[in-house]
Amino acid sequence: VQLQASGGGLMQAGGSLRLSCAASGNIGNSNAMGWYRQAPGKQREMDAVVASGGNINYGDSVKGRFTISRDNAKNTVYLHMNSLKPEDTAVYYCKLVKYYYYKEYDYWGQGTLVTVSS
Repeated sequence: VQLQASGGGLMQAGGSLRLSCAASGNIGNSNAMGWYRQAPGKQREMDAVVASGGNINYGDSVKGRFTISRDNAKNTVYLHMNSLKPEDTAVYYCKLVKYYYYKEYDYWGQGTLVTVSS
């Protein structure tokens, strides 16, 4: 499985960005795709995850501002980021978790940088 993330960039506070992550390879029928961020000097944290069955979870810091969606036909997950804040500045990583025969397989994309200026 390979993940290709795109869509990062520089944005002013209050603006919007959309991140995309396309998965290739055998991602299985049961999986979850999501976005995680890592700011300088901080641990990686979850922003949003959507399961293949449709369940969605959001991190507290993005609830009401970010929306995650996925296109199963394209094996692609999107993160729609609205009302961006300077504290959203981070490298954003796409993650896919594949569930297969009671085991969990984790895959990470290369990361895309989002910089929000005040």
